[in-house]
Amino acid sequence: MNTNKIKEYKKSLKLSSIQREIIIGLILGDGHLETQNNGKTYRLKIEQSIKSIEYIDWLYDNFREWVLTEPKEKIKKDIRFKKDVINVYFNTVSHSAFRFYANQFYNGKKKIVPKLIYRWLTPLSIASWFMDDGSIKSFKHKGKIINTQGFTKIEVKYLSDCLLRKYGIKSKLRRQKNNTWQLYLLSETIDKFYKIINPYIISSMRYKLINLG
Repeated sequence: MNTNKIKEYKKSLKLSSIQREIIIGLILGDGHLETQNNGKTYRLKIEQSIKSIEYIDWLYDNFREWVLTEPKEKIKKDIRFKKDVINVYFNTVSHSAFRFYANQFYNGKKKIVPKLIYRWLTPLSIASWFMDDGSIKSFKHKGKIINTQGFTKIEVKYLSDCLLRKYGIKSKLRRQKNNTWQLYLLSETIDKFYKIINPYIISSMRYKLINLG
């Protein structure tokens, strides 16, 4: 597709309500918005381990019209384990429709939690967030973890408060060795969390719901 055709094609693009909800969860997780023209437009960048290929495919299916190139593999050095790993990634086109989210979720290059996140946390947003950055505490516990280490303690506390006020989901902050914070979803209300996100969790991510349902 040549440059003029791409420009015309972009004019036809509009984010659906489902895409908007997924974007909220993605940016709370590992999703990233990047600008190449000083904030006029942004593109959504998605990258996951090849182990999560079904999740990548699900995201690609939901944003297919926004993506000109199918997901690709790349080799990346894992510093922690000193070995090469295979990741899968794709990028959307750069578009002004993503600018709103960049303005809300970024302070310069640093990702932040917007004050309006309470309004935007829908069941689909939470499910996307959990598939992107959630994990199990252990195979023996019902409680779940959301890896919020990229946010400040105050921001993680605000996310915890939002989940409690809006959905009755109780959580607490878990301090990590590097002085960052995880969000730990408590077992006493984890069934509420399960009922909210269960309809949206794809099959390959259901292992994260072990001991629930």
